[in-house]
Formats: sequence, C-alpha cells, structure tokens
Amino acid sequence: MRTVHPTLTPQELAIMKVVWRSRKTTVRDVYEALRETRPVAYTTVMTMMKILEDKGYLKKTLVDRAHVYQSTKPRQQVLGAMVRDFLDRVFDGAPATLLLHLAKNNKLTGKQRRIVKQLLEEIDE
Repeated sequence: MRTVHPTLTPQELAIMKVVWRSRKTTVRDVYEALRETRPVAYTTVMTMMKILEDKGYLKKTLVDRAHVYQSTKPRQQVLGAMVRDFLDRVFDGAPATLLLHLAKNNKLTGKQRRIVKQLLEEIDE
C-alpha cells in the first residue's frame, strides 16, 4: 500500500468534497456531481476513487450490487494536513509569513482582518 501524502491533487480533492457532503456515495453519484461543474469521464472518476481508496482516504462496501464509498478521514483532518504541507513547502512552516502575504496583498477583507485579530488576541490570553 502507498504512503498517504497529505496533499490531494485537485481532482482528488474535488471527489473528496463530494464524498464529505454525501457521507456515503457511489461512483455514479460523484460522477454526476462533478459533471455539474465540468466535463469528466465516468471511468476517470472510478479510477480516481480507486486511487483514493488505495491511498486510504476512502473505503468501499458492497450494498445491493453497488459499491458505496465513504471517507476514512474527517474533512478538517485532511484539509489541516494540506494546509500544513502548503505552509511547509511554500512558507518554510511559518504561518505568520502567509498571513503577512495575504494582508499585504489585500487578500483579506476588513471582516477577515478583524477575525484574525480576534483570534490572535484569544491566543495571547
């Protein structure tokens, strides 16, 4: 079995978002959900879900002749690992550098800045 890498590919993440919303789903369900936003082949979805199963992100069970998939990891755990991986790769593990980058490039709204400020104050307490 492969080692789980914290960062999912964009296609894998799109599939996991559908699975997290549905909790239990089939390849057909994921295929239909993805087709609403972009063209995708059924066999591609099936292959990607098999890869996610091999990586340990999905497990499947047989229900009435159909494979039903569900996530083996909570959404927040996977996204947290992806953020940590991103911070490590891009900002050498320094979240402050990311926040400064966002703030300097006006990527944070006034409301978001207030939330960050409040969170920082709560951490200091």
